[in-house]
Amino acid sequence: MDGDQTASTIWYVLAIVFVASSLIGRRLAWGSVLKMALLWVAIFAGLLGIFKFAQSQGYLTGRWAEEGEAVSADEAPASLPRARAEGDTLRIPVAPDGHYWVEGRINGSPARFLIDSGATFTALSENTARAAGLNYDVGAPGVVLSTANGKVEARQSSIATLEIGPIRASDLPVVVSPAFGEVNVIGMNTLSRLKSWGVQNGEMVLTP
Repeated sequence: MDGDQTASTIWYVLAIVFVASSLIGRRLAWGSVLKMALLWVAIFAGLLGIFKFAQSQGYLTGRWAEEGEAVSADEAPASLPRARAEGDTLRIPVAPDGHYWVEGRINGSPARFLIDSGATFTALSENTARAAGLNYDVGAPGVVLSTANGKVEARQSSIATLEIGPIRASDLPVVVSPAFGEVNVIGMNTLSRLKSWGVQNGEMVLTP
């Protein structure tokens, strides 16, 4: 049984239990009991439909996060749905893991990013930073970030150019840490430079 079927079963069981408990002890005609039962089942079915619609549109794929906190993701999925450009706007379909990943370039070097509106900073793995030729002093005092996996220390650097489809950012501050593994994150310091960003019909839509 998959996740959707399990969720549907749970909702319907809860509906039956709730209706049954509300009718126990009441002395009503069977016709009235049947009408009330059908009404409550219809209400629960409607709520389930709303929940599944919101889930399919991507409204439930994110989560609230503290400042500086990033969504936990060990690595990008092996294959990603292709993002597409519509004029200056970039549309990014949700990946199989429920997150939004996109291919980009840092100073001309290819890199894969997780888009995380819960992260304050754009963050890079050490391997990505090296491949892009970024300069940062590993011995200099770093910054402490709160992530989904706890507090980590990172080093500050800057990207000359970041390109994601038709979107381009220059002189972008970033943080680098081995604690990020192989995951690169586009955070709010990048998203805040856009004209608009958000989820529409299950896609992340970025407009420069």
